[in-house]
Amino acid sequence: MKSRASRPEDLADQPGGGGLPGRLGDELRAELIAFRRDLHMHPELGNQEFRTTAAIKDRLEKAGLKPRVLDVGTGLVCDVGEWDGVTPMLALRGDIDALPIPDTKVDVPYRSTVPDRAHACGHDVHTTTVLGAGLVLAALDREGLLPNAVRLVFQPAEEVMPGGALSAIESGVLEGVGRIIAVHCDPKVDVGRIGLRIGPITSACDRLEISLDGPGGHTARPHLTTDLVTAAARVAVDVPALLSRRVDARSGLVLTWGRLHTGHAPNVVPQHAELSGTVRCLNLDAWRDAADLVHAAVDEVAGMHRAKTVINYVRGVPPVVNDAESIGLLDAAMTERRGSYAIEDTEQSLGGEDFSWYLERVPGAMARLGVRPPGDTRGLDLHRGNFDVDEEAITVGVELFTAAALLAGRS
Repeated sequence: MKSRASRPEDLADQPGGGGLPGRLGDELRAELIAFRRDLHMHPELGNQEFRTTAAIKDRLEKAGLKPRVLDVGTGLVCDVGEWDGVTPMLALRGDIDALPIPDTKVDVPYRSTVPDRAHACGHDVHTTTVLGAGLVLAALDREGLLPNAVRLVFQPAEEVMPGGALSAIESGVLEGVGRIIAVHCDPKVDVGRIGLRIGPITSACDRLEISLDGPGGHTARPHLTTDLVTAAARVAVDVPALLSRRVDARSGLVLTWGRLHTGHAPNVVPQHAELSGTVRCLNLDAWRDAADLVHAAVDEVAGMHRAKTVINYVRGVPPVVNDAESIGLLDAAMTERRGSYAIEDTEQSLGGEDFSWYLERVPGAMARLGVRPPGDTRGLDLHRGNFDVDEEAITVGVELFTAAALLAGRS
C-alpha cells in the first residue's frame, strides 16, 4: 500500500486544518478508551450481545438520544438529530459481536474475562468509534451545528453467516438512509492512517459442507465397496482444480477446505465421509454463479468413484463494493482531519464482510482503519487470540466519522 503524500514525523499532531468542528476532547477520549476496554473484557458472540447492547443503549440515552433495540433482541439503531423525512441520511455502522476463540494476550489489563471468547477482529473498536461519533454529533446538534440527521447502526452477528446485516436491514435500519459508511481495523496500516479503495475491497465468502456415502466393507475387498477415503481425497484435491479451469482466473474464485473426516479403523472401508470449507470470490458476477459451479464439480468427481453426494452450499456474503462518491466523502473527511498524507491506497482482501449487504441496497463504503502502533513488528493479524490495537485509532475513527457526517450534510 502506498500513501498519497509524504508522511510527517507524527501523524497524530498533523491535522489537515479546515476548521470543521467535532474534534474529540480529552475527557471523551478517555471515556471511549475505557468503554472499548470494557467491551474487550466482556466479549459476546453473534446474537448474544445483550450486555454490549445494554451498555451502548445506556450511554446513548444519557446523551439524550433515543436508541431502539433491533427486532432480533440485540443491536441498536439510533438517529442523531431530527430527520425531516425527506433528506437522505448518512448512516454510520459498527458491528458489536466477538469471536469464539481464546484471548491469548497476557500483558494488558483488559484481557477477555470470558473463556474462549475474544474481540479479535476489532469490533469493539468499530462499536466505540460509532458511539463516539454519535456523542460528538449529538453535542453539535444541540449547538445547531449538525446540518442533517445521522443514523447510528450497531449491528449484531457480523461473524455469523450470512451476517446480522440482513436482520438489521429487516428491522428498518436503512429506511431514510441515502448512504452508509464504516471502518474496519487493519493491523497492517499504521495508526493515524486509513486505507481507501474504490470498487471491491473484500471478497465474497460462502460455506460448503459435503457428505459422501456408499457401501463400505473390508479393506481386503475394496472392489466390493465404494472407496470413500479415496473419493473424499479426490474431491478435496480435484474440485478446487476443476473450478480454477471453469471460471475466469481474474475472478479469484478459491475453494479451501477446513475439515475432512472419514473412517474409524485401518481395515474398514467407511460408509460415510464429510468435507467442509469456504468458497471465496473477488468478483460479484462470478460469485453469483459459484454455487452451481461447485455443485457440478463435486458431483462430477464424486460420481467417478460411485459416491453419493449431499451438498449444503450456504450463501454467505457478496464482496463489499465501495461506491466512488462515498470513497470521495471519506477521502475528504480524512484530508480535513489529518491531511491527505494520512490516506493510503489499499488492496482487495479475501476476507468476507456482511457490510456488503447494505451496499446491495444503498451506496456506501468501508475504509480500513489503521491500528498498528508506530514501530510495531509483532505482525498481528485479525482472528488471532493476540490481536490488539493502538487505541489512538478510536480518536481517528470518531473524527473521520464526524467530519464525513458534517461534509455529507452540507453537500
